[in-house]
Amino acid sequence: MHPALWISKTGLDAKQRDISVISNNLANASTVGFKKSRAVFEDLLYQNVNQPGGRSSQNSELPNGLMIGAGTKVVATQKNFTQGNMITTENSLDMMIQGHGFFEVLMPDGTTSYTRNGQFTVDGDGNLVTSGAGFQVQPNIVIPPDATSITVSQDGEVSVRLAGQVDNAVLGQLTVTNFINPAGLEPTGQNLFKETAVSGDPVQGIPGLEGLGIIVQGSLETSNVNVTEELVSLIESQRVYEMNSKVISSVDQMLGFAIQQL
Repeated sequence: MHPALWISKTGLDAKQRDISVISNNLANASTVGFKKSRAVFEDLLYQNVNQPGGRSSQNSELPNGLMIGAGTKVVATQKNFTQGNMITTENSLDMMIQGHGFFEVLMPDGTTSYTRNGQFTVDGDGNLVTSGAGFQVQPNIVIPPDATSITVSQDGEVSVRLAGQVDNAVLGQLTVTNFINPAGLEPTGQNLFKETAVSGDPVQGIPGLEGLGIIVQGSLETSNVNVTEELVSLIESQRVYEMNSKVISSVDQMLGFAIQQL
């Protein structure tokens, strides 16, 4: 079998995965707090016919080797954690992190997940929870039923104005968690990430201190997907896919010609 067939086949497989990554980015262009991904490619093992530096005679060496590649593959999808744009909602329970860090969320199984989506609401007990699945935000904040207004400072202090009172009552302190390698976090869906061995240990702190981002109340962070950039990447991937298909077609014609002539 002609090796170019298998080489082009790896190119088709790799570009199919690349297009899947791009399509997921485009599908989440309006998802709050979404972070775009990119496919990371790697060339496959080489067949070393002649090693560079090998002896060509008693007194000379090969200046160049003869090495034939075996194609390519996608080895990783890398998350890009650049800051998204800010949209103002005027909802007191909407929050965004301006800078580095994540909100901490308690999962039903007792584990911890992390998110950049600050679309929060309250459950039947007044707990501050995520708007999608109702997971509790950590540290737990309980909003009293008679609260007339909610204020969240840039450093995460949560206070409310209670009916019949003049001064605000402090309910608690929101924290922000960061990682040495955020790209190593595992996305699990629902705008959530899980800690992994390569993300580093979570570093929790007060917003605005030690390099952590501040909290902006009444605002949300949009997806950091650049639609124009993704469409250009999609066109590029489509053309590379077509070129690999063309190679397969050309090799097929070459083999057909050889069969007919022999």
